[in-house]
This record gives sequence, structure tokens and C-alpha cells, in this order.
Amino acid sequence: MRTAFYISDGTAITAEVFGHALLTMFPAQFEHVTIPFVETPETAQLVVQRINDCYKTTGLKPLVFHTFVDEQLRLQIKQSQGICYDFLNAFVEPLQQELQLAPVPKTHRTHSMHEKTYDFRIDAVNFALANDDGANMKNFSQADIILVGVSRSGKTPTSLYLALQYGIKAANYPFVEEDMEALRLPSELKQHKSKLFGLTISAERLSQIREQRRPNSRYASVRQCALELKEVERLYQREQIPFLNSTQLSIEEISAKIIAMTGLKRQKY
Repeated sequence: MRTAFYISDGTAITAEVFGHALLTMFPAQFEHVTIPFVETPETAQLVVQRINDCYKTTGLKPLVFHTFVDEQLRLQIKQSQGICYDFLNAFVEPLQQELQLAPVPKTHRTHSMHEKTYDFRIDAVNFALANDDGANMKNFSQADIILVGVSRSGKTPTSLYLALQYGIKAANYPFVEEDMEALRLPSELKQHKSKLFGLTISAERLSQIREQRRPNSRYASVRQCALELKEVERLYQREQIPFLNSTQLSIEEISAKIIAMTGLKRQKY
């Protein structure tokens, strides 16, 4: 199996995300190794040795995706026996020519607490945690979006992802079994109807998720899941609440689609 290294003198998040995105285009399996904060020549040499040892062991040259700001460290890594892909410098020169500006390299600029959006994201995460499952409906006026849906349809992880990645304050509210007899919007939700966004999912997938929480229960049965989803989707349509089926979507995809459909402002850059 080919090994892919993601290396940086910072967090290595950029190298990891970009490199992984490229590798998913190929029908092959890879061993993934992420090495952040390679900040000294000594550390870089240890990484070079690790890459070389991997080549000797497997007989396959490792793929090395890196984002070094420090030129000396970058050159050290390039001396390894891996196949190196330099994400930053591949684009710096063309951008410099286009912008007519000289770059000012600085480590830890992209993912650090000094970035302009850091406080937005921390506040949004705290908000999502404090307003999970309708815990504080009095705070709905402060929300950028309020996710609604049946239990285990993805509201909480999506709320947290929107907060952590984009600085979006997302509250969420669950529709539970007891609501299904005469399902309608609570007054607190009606007051903020323009902020509502619904999640739905297939009954089979919902059953699988609930089965992990309460095995062999009515709560997890396909029949109960189908009943609740049918009622909730009727509510969405009746109240004209935009909604999304998350059955085949990852949390990242759900979040991106919500932003695209609602026009929410990303607090990311």
C-alpha cells in the first residue's frame, strides 16, 4: 500500500485536506501519515528519515504533500526519497505576478488563534453547545439558523460543524414521538420561522442510527422512523420550511448545501 505524508511547519491541515481531496480521485487505498509543526532542521531531518525508511520497507516511493513557509525546511523535505507536491509554492509565483505584490511568508497564519475569524468560531461553537436540542429557546433570536428534524437526523453534528468551520451560530430543535399526534410549530419557532431549516433522512438509515443508541426498541424500528419522517416532511411542506435529505450526505456536504441554499454568511476568512 502506498503511503501519503502530509507535512507542514504549521498544522498540516491545508496539506492534509488538499492532498486527501486529490487522492480520493483515484481508486486505490493509501496509508495516511500527518506530521504537523516540523519547525526545525533537526525535526525535518527526522521526517526525511521516516519517509526514506518507508520507501525501503515498502519499495514504493511515498507521496509527500507539504505546505512549508520556511524555504530551508521545504528544501530538506524535497531531498527525501518521496514524491513531493508543494501546494503553496506551486501557486505563489503566478499569484505574485497577477497581484503585483510580493508574498510575506509567515508560519501559523492560516490556522491559528490570531486569524480574524477565530473569535467568531469559538463563540459559535459555545452557542451551538448551549442551544442543542432546544435547550435554550430564549436564545433563538441570536441564532443565524435553527435546524429542525426528528431525533438522530443529524442536527447536532451539523450545528457544531457550521460553528467550528464557518463561525455560524446554529441552534437546533428536535421533533419527538410525542409531537407526532398533532405536529405543529411551537410558538418559539414560529417567531423565528425565517431561520428554520429542516433535515430529513431515509427511514432505513435513521433506523440504523437509532439502533446503535437503543437496540431493538420501538424508537429504532423502521416503522416508527417512517411515521415520524412522514409527519415532519408534511410539516416542512405545509409551513414552507426549506429542508434537505441527508441520507447520502456527509456532515461537510450537509453544511455546504445548507449555506448554499440559505445564503448564510461564512465567518471563515
